[in-house]
Amino acid sequence: MTRRELDAAGITDPALRAAYTRCRTLNARHGRTYFLATRLLPADRRPAVHALYGFARRADDIVDDLGADATPAERAAALSRLEGRLRQALAGLGPAGEPVVLALADTAARYAIEPAHFTDFMVSMRSDLTVTDYATYDDLRAYMHGSAAVIGLQMLPVLGTVTSRALAAPHAAALGVAFQLTNFLRDVGEDLDRGRIYLPGDLLAAHGVDRSLLTWSRRTGRHDPRITTALRAAEDLTRAAYREAAPGLAMLDPVARPCVRTAYVLYRNILDAIAADGYAVLHRRATVSRRRRAVVAADGLARVLAARTAFRGAAGRHGTPPMPCRNDAHPAKEAG
Repeated sequence: MTRRELDAAGITDPALRAAYTRCRTLNARHGRTYFLATRLLPADRRPAVHALYGFARRADDIVDDLGADATPAERAAALSRLEGRLRQALAGLGPAGEPVVLALADTAARYAIEPAHFTDFMVSMRSDLTVTDYATYDDLRAYMHGSAAVIGLQMLPVLGTVTSRALAAPHAAALGVAFQLTNFLRDVGEDLDRGRIYLPGDLLAAHGVDRSLLTWSRRTGRHDPRITTALRAAEDLTRAAYREAAPGLAMLDPVARPCVRTAYVLYRNILDAIAADGYAVLHRRATVSRRRRAVVAADGLARVLAARTAFRGAAGRHGTPPMPCRNDAHPAKEAG
């Protein structure tokens, strides 16, 4: 499968092939839902998605998994090295230094991805070294611009659109936010163990919840109705982000829609699982069953086959149909 994807994408350099393969391995190992959805993309576009995921995973690992004894200063230095290598690679000024950077720089060049998206991402990663909570939802949104919204914007040139990228961009950004809010809600307990709370402080306070109450519940395994009410409010906030993202699905290249729709449905199903488990996220992780994942994946595959059949039919009737907008100007440039 890896070789077929690389061949389809026209990636022939041995070092690049090894770098993309490394990114694919990271996606398969750590991003189960994301990886499953990626497999519904045309083979030539999958390596780029693996590269985007692989780089994001590498930065996240520096922040959270560099080693139990690593100090904030050591983590910050490692992030700075990673960003420096990426900056050099994007500018063609030096060797990438590690596989995820090599693959990402190649993807950014192939799809003309705006470098500012990577800069903004690294700003949010660095904030994780010192910021442990967010007083308001606006504060959290500022963080999520770099940690989530820009991921959606990075993906747009790879997925392709049938509209201008400027029109699709807000929905792509909203989908990145929806996915991250889902992860925040699912991982409340694990994040608390790292000293972080990603649920907005004003939302928690409105229901009588603070860090000490969350810590008590995590430590004792006991429930409190105030926490359940606050988590339900966080779920409502997250579902609103999915509603904001939904119109963007129809703006994507038809052959890419099944991939994103599958991720959309599976991540939203995590919210359903959290609710069905009584909002017990401080005590255990809610998961989507393998059976449900298989059903959604099968539906996605059926949609892929239908889209490809329609594409071939259009080509047969009218010659080669217009290509989707994969490399049009960045939204900021269009707006300006």
